[in-house]
Amino acid sequence: MKILVASDSYKGSLSTFEVIEAVKEAVKRVGINIEVLGIPIADGGEGTVEVVLQALKGKKIHCKATDPLGRPITAYFGLIEHTAIVEMAVASGLTKLSHIERNPLDTTTYGTGEVIRAALDHPEVKKLIIAIGGSATNDGGVGLAQALGLRALDEKGNEIQLGGRHIDKIAKLDTCNMHPRLKKVQIQVICDVINPLCGPNGASAVYGPQKGATPEMVEQLDKNLLHLARILEKDLGKDVLNLPGAGAAGGTGAGLVAFCGATLEPGIEVILDLFQIDEHLKDVELVITGEGRTDFQTEFGKAVIGIAKRAKRFGKTVVCVSGALGEGYQELYQHGIDAFFSICPRPINEQESMVRAYSYLVDTLENIIRLYAKNWFITTKCG
Repeated sequence: MKILVASDSYKGSLSTFEVIEAVKEAVKRVGINIEVLGIPIADGGEGTVEVVLQALKGKKIHCKATDPLGRPITAYFGLIEHTAIVEMAVASGLTKLSHIERNPLDTTTYGTGEVIRAALDHPEVKKLIIAIGGSATNDGGVGLAQALGLRALDEKGNEIQLGGRHIDKIAKLDTCNMHPRLKKVQIQVICDVINPLCGPNGASAVYGPQKGATPEMVEQLDKNLLHLARILEKDLGKDVLNLPGAGAAGGTGAGLVAFCGATLEPGIEVILDLFQIDEHLKDVELVITGEGRTDFQTEFGKAVIGIAKRAKRFGKTVVCVSGALGEGYQELYQHGIDAFFSICPRPINEQESMVRAYSYLVDTLENIIRLYAKNWFITTKCG
């Protein structure tokens, strides 16, 4: 019997690797011959490159870049055979700033562009995956493109300054000197949101406040991105205003499509393809997935749903084991999950559930595996 574990992390308590180890420990307790295959899951935010490199034995390539406020840093990208993985949070992430430094009018994606440029310059790279979660920026990816050779000019023909507050000064976009390998390298963007570029559900309104934007800033940033959308359509023939996912990472989703010819892909789908999960699913009997909290929001592009849909293509049983089950989780049965379990053995407070998450998870998994394995072996023997 084989079990495939593909679980998101339990935010604040367990990493995706610890969930895999918990399944292995539960199998040891059961004491029967069960093989456990673990696939770590990354969501495109901070730590994505580390997770993928640890699992697939890739290497980290260091390069010089700048942080969201233009200060020099040492950044990196991952390299697995001919695929480079760039994580936006490495250079342009919110965690690069102190709380008082957070201001999306001033922050720029230029540093991420520097990392992309380093990846494009690497002779082994033929494909680029860009994870754009966790950004501190709201400049529509203009800074990123400027690092790759874009000239964003004002009415006097001068280059605009970096940062979200200057986007409305753009009068002309000149892409003649952009990196030549942008046309030769396939670029996939890990994007788990479907927000448009502008409006009440757009980049500025939804994600601006967590990056330090006041209501007044949100209004200005939204107007600036609307201006950018119009310039992109006028100068480049790119209509990104209502493109699902264009609002990801402060409009960087739109910028990568328009300036770099990238495609926006559901993050979990890219990760699962990278780990060749379809090949593994052919030979397993049970799939275990999970996350910190499963509720109605899980339906909107979370890892659990992506994993379940893949597993159902092969007719596999899927069990979701989560830290907590919230309102509306029952709606997820229709997406291919056969059973849900919370790891909490009784009513407990959040602090205790965090501290004892690993032991609670192992106990729950042991019960699941005992029941499933018994039925599986009986069915196999009778068959």
